Amino acid sequence: MTHVGGSSKLLRAMNDAAALSHVLERGPLTRGELRDLTGLSKPTISEALRRLTEARLVSVVGYVSAGPGPNAEVYAVNPDAAYAVALSVRDRGASDTPTVTAAVTDLAGTVRGRLESAVDFSRTDPVAGVVDTVEAVCKEAGVAREPVAQVQIAVAGSYDPRGDVLHHVEVPGWGRPGLIEELRRRLGVPVGVDNDVNLAAVAERAHGAGRHAESFALLWLGEAGLGLAIDLGGGLLRGARGGAGEIGYMPMNVAARRVAFQDLVGGGALQELAAAHGLPVAPTAAGTMAAAAERAAEDDPAANAFVNELAGRIAIGLSAVVAVLDPPLVVIGGEVGQAGGELLGSAVATALAEAAPLDTTIATTLVQDDAALLGAQEAGRASVRETILSTLGRP
Repeated sequence: MTHVGGSSKLLRAMNDAAALSHVLERGPLTRGELRDLTGLSKPTISEALRRLTEARLVSVVGYVSAGPGPNAEVYAVNPDAAYAVALSVRDRGASDTPTVTAAVTDLAGTVRGRLESAVDFSRTDPVAGVVDTVEAVCKEAGVAREPVAQVQIAVAGSYDPRGDVLHHVEVPGWGRPGLIEELRRRLGVPVGVDNDVNLAAVAERAHGAGRHAESFALLWLGEAGLGLAIDLGGGLLRGARGGAGEIGYMPMNVAARRVAFQDLVGGGALQELAAAHGLPVAPTAAGTMAAAAERAAEDDPAANAFVNELAGRIAIGLSAVVAVLDPPLVVIGGEVGQAGGELLGSAVATALAEAAPLDTTIATTLVQDDAALLGAQEAGRASVRETILSTLGRP
């Protein structure tokens, strides 16, 4: 009898999880639609919906005509059942202080609140800074702190899951051992940490140029540095210690000089190249790029020469990526990539066709917001959903 009881509880749990997963994935559904999707009987799906409603995971949000008889109830996920908080920590770049942008997303995927603040991590401990930011963004969103089930952080660095530590991170205090575990203890919820470019690729997969690609590589041309994210069929290649894609460190020989790729196309190099072509230099590399792209679009010779030379430099490093990974698509993103737009993308495609041994398509990012934050929102919400479904699926 114990075995039979245990089996029936397991089946109920599996049925509940199956029903909720369809509502989470597809949106509002009727009982009949859920019955068709799950293959469960009418009484079984009715019982599953009753349990999910009592657990406040779904609720009736409307009615639709279903022919003779009463209208069919439409069930949707309860957005307030759980929240995820996403944080994007940006290095100083052209400013004096790192910025932290945070957003609260509910279980249905709606952003309930967002804020941006400057946090001096040379004076503020990262744990205190993150905890205060989570509290502040929840207050901004008007949601309680208790239903927050996941905090997902995007930071410019390599997260090593084996040591639970960040490497190659320049934001003060973020590389210290034990930091991530301390964050989990203070926040009392699971904390995910990932490289900002990896999470930008998650956003590109969900909302941008990588949406329909089998796989793609995201080349990040940012104010503070370079990065590469490698999406393989919707999964990210992170490497043994989370260091896959640290392309800025890639050594190169140019004109009998040994340099890093960052020295060729990083923000400082871009500013110097613009000045060498007689172009005005803005306070930020993205600003300089935007102004140059605007002038190049008007057929300014100096601006065109600058864009073409920059594209040639980008193609040098990108040709190695194409030779090793053979991606069907390379997306150019980051603040500089956004500023260069299609004009820079087209110039890189032309230069790459001459430098790379394999053909690949070049596209410019379609994500105009903070891509790392958007990716952190996607990853955080996915983690919350997986946790709920996993818990629900256990009797």
